[in-house]
Amino acid sequence: MKDFDWMQLVNPEFYITLELGGVPVGIYVVLFIVFAETGLFAGFFLPGDSLLFLAGIYSTELMTTLIPLEGDFLNVLVLSVLVALSGILGNTFGYWFGYKSGNYLYTRQDSFFFKKKYLIQSHEFFEKHGGRAIIFARFLPIIRTFAPIIAGVVKMDKKKFMFFNILSSFMWAFTLIFAGHYLYELFLKSFGIDLKAHIEIIIIGIVAITTVPLILNAIKGKKVTEQEAIEEALDDDDHDADIFPR
Repeated sequence: MKDFDWMQLVNPEFYITLELGGVPVGIYVVLFIVFAETGLFAGFFLPGDSLLFLAGIYSTELMTTLIPLEGDFLNVLVLSVLVALSGILGNTFGYWFGYKSGNYLYTRQDSFFFKKKYLIQSHEFFEKHGGRAIIFARFLPIIRTFAPIIAGVVKMDKKKFMFFNILSSFMWAFTLIFAGHYLYELFLKSFGIDLKAHIEIIIIGIVAITTVPLILNAIKGKKVTEQEAIEEALDDDDHDADIFPR
């Protein structure tokens, strides 16, 4: 990796076009990031929506590394399915982790990879939207990382969780990857604009759109204190059944 710059780590295109020893590994990195962002609470800082949108633009290059396929549609379709499956596995792992860890997370100290306020915000998101939160969370950075963990913490019914998990994963993957691929073709053929030459603008635009709801929520919300987090954990058992009625 020549002329490596640490700032590349926040650029989704870096992961998609990554090569190790001259061998393209972008497809494997993309699938791992999707798993990590939705299954490991440390993955909240990883690119998600912008990564999938760009993956749609680079779908042929990504799939050529794994399984050479003929036809744009087939490449986009298979890539979307693989990403959806990675998302399902990530969410399932997150649910299992939350189920096993229980209220321990609410009393854990903040660190670089773990912020208690994100946990509380995700819990409040669940209280407001119920089971549909799994679907909404897929399209919201940070929230989608903690959503399956919260579902496990509050002991959401496994069958209900898997239904929303599978549905949301396919919706998220297919929407963003297909949009990236076909918008790229539309702009190139109709307007002569190569979106690959404007990656920075695309990333900024997607990040701005997906983070606006979080910013507004942060402005309206209050700061979560250590004591409130502990009380949240203690009160959890009293109202979990109300959040996810069977």
